[in-house]
Amino acid sequence: MRLYASDRVITSLGTETFVFHGGTNAITRQRSFIEVGSIILTRGRSKIYQHGDEFIPHLTNRALFRRDGHLCLYCGEQFKHAELTRDHIIPMSRGGSDGWENVVTACFRCNNQKGNRTPEEWGGRKLLAVPYVPNKAEYLFLQNRRIIADQQEFLMARFRKDSVLAGRFN
Repeated sequence: MRLYASDRVITSLGTETFVFHGGTNAITRQRSFIEVGSIILTRGRSKIYQHGDEFIPHLTNRALFRRDGHLCLYCGEQFKHAELTRDHIIPMSRGGSDGWENVVTACFRCNNQKGNRTPEEWGGRKLLAVPYVPNKAEYLFLQNRRIIADQQEFLMARFRKDSVLAGRFN
């Protein structure tokens, strides 16, 4: 509601609307409310994940595992969240970063077997997918558990053309 009060909302889109009720006016006894579309476009830009002009989203295991489809990118098996780990392709102890392009989803078994080695040193293993940094639309999609159909359509139209995520839902 702060976005509406500060006049930052440009427009709202989507087929669904939601009604939010506020307080009751002491004089008129009328209760305030606002109708909001399922997609809200705002002025300005979020600085939450902004690094200069480049968007680099915060890396979480939940978003990483969703990016990789809950697949171990070494053995190709699908696992539940609790059965997965974050693996550093180039181990951090050897100068690797804890960033999107150096981490993949791995099952406990593969991560333990790989240990402090690179995939090449671990029997010349190849990753099943190339790790990448999600764009804003992909990251919003990865972060949210409950996305309604029109929001999903809006976000997917903004996925990169080579997005692994787009391929899963088309």
